[in-house]
Amino acid sequence: MPHITSLTHVKKVYLIGIGGTAMASLAGMLQQRGYEVAGSDEHVYPPMSTYLEQLRISVLEGYTRDHLEAFRPDLVVIGNAAAKTNAEAAATLEMDLPYTSMPETIHELFIRGKHSIVITGTHGKTTTTSLMAWLLESAGRDPSMVVGGIPVNFNANFKLGDGEHFVIEGDEYNTSFFDKGPKFLHYHANTLLVNNIEFDHADIYPDLESIIAAFRKAVEQVRPNDAIVANGDDPHVAALRESARGRWLTFGWDRARDVFATDPDLNPDGTTFTAWWEGHEWARFRTPLSGRHNVLNALADAAIGRLVGLDADEIQKGLETFKGIKRRMEVRGVERGVTVIDDFAHHPTAIATTLDGARKRYPGQRIWALFEPRSISSSRKEFEEGYLEAFRGADRVIIGPIFHRERYETRYGLEHMMSVPAIVDDFKRHAIQAEQIDDFDAIAECVGRQAKDGDVILVMSSGAFGGVHEKILSRLRAE
Repeated sequence: MPHITSLTHVKKVYLIGIGGTAMASLAGMLQQRGYEVAGSDEHVYPPMSTYLEQLRISVLEGYTRDHLEAFRPDLVVIGNAAAKTNAEAAATLEMDLPYTSMPETIHELFIRGKHSIVITGTHGKTTTTSLMAWLLESAGRDPSMVVGGIPVNFNANFKLGDGEHFVIEGDEYNTSFFDKGPKFLHYHANTLLVNNIEFDHADIYPDLESIIAAFRKAVEQVRPNDAIVANGDDPHVAALRESARGRWLTFGWDRARDVFATDPDLNPDGTTFTAWWEGHEWARFRTPLSGRHNVLNALADAAIGRLVGLDADEIQKGLETFKGIKRRMEVRGVERGVTVIDDFAHHPTAIATTLDGARKRYPGQRIWALFEPRSISSSRKEFEEGYLEAFRGADRVIIGPIFHRERYETRYGLEHMMSVPAIVDDFKRHAIQAEQIDDFDAIAECVGRQAKDGDVILVMSSGAFGGVHEKILSRLRAE
């Protein structure tokens, strides 16, 4: 493997899997730094497809050696979705082209020399990373950032600033086919946030212990003069304390934490809470984000902000002016009094917290939960009970087709895949109206016909969900 030790002479960079959120960020960053950039992917969908179009970065459809021969890159960045058998990954090896991974490229070209703030956790990474970057930006610190979504305040999923801080979403997913370790280890955190740890990514982690082990490596990596901000209310996070060499600062609801929140006022317009620092009342903060989980997200970012030099007024300014993330409780449209919302939630815990946030934002209104089991992990049988509990926060549930059904059956066997009919039957036994509809147009027709003025349609998927959001809005307009 021609491991890259110097990028001095690189001018043309090709990205395999350019449509992924982090890869698209890297493409934009490389272009801004003056590199000639191109890449390939399959069936790229919004917001990344439109984002790359706006940047005028060439996205080639599919994977073929011809793309590499035509572009002749000085460096190939191979995304973690590309297996060694991927046609372009294989061609890269055959042509002896220099190659590396996305996280390595980001660290070597953009993070090195800056204060690295790495946001990790099973849930809430994108919101918490975006908010942290905005706290620094609104305080005039001009940070750099990379996030797995598009924050409305920045209208981009990356920013290259002149300030000393680089804020990045630390994904625990594997780095590449030639590096099976988690991405976040490559970012060498000076300040590490560990927000929560649950079982996820069942396609690469066999059990919860293996995920905990990955986070333990991240904690061990933080040097003694640096800091780990840890959710002390999460037992899996708290158990990592013994592995820490850096300063260990806990946050949570429990008054035993170093930083804790009290007196939350949760209302449709957002949330207000009191933050305490090492036993002393610190500030009363306000945020437009909804739900108790976002109190902890905001509290964690406020704690990091204080560690890196922001005062309470600067933190408050950032919190109250944060506009959220596209595909995180994003209102896609309102037709005939029916609100259609897009959200990335796909893990049972994320679905439960998203529904809780929707209840706070739309009190007394009927909430439909539309869910697409999109990822390999979200289709696991182990999550059945979690889904049963999570969706009880909805008035009406529609579960769409399992996206990777054939791939799942081949890799794991149908006996390990969740049974949607069993989940639907259980909902009905608990008087929750639920059904499975395997056709996107049929879902839109059902919602368009039955939704009433005041209803909230919460569409949850880690992917495109067949464009059902716009199909529903079009159907509502037609009605």
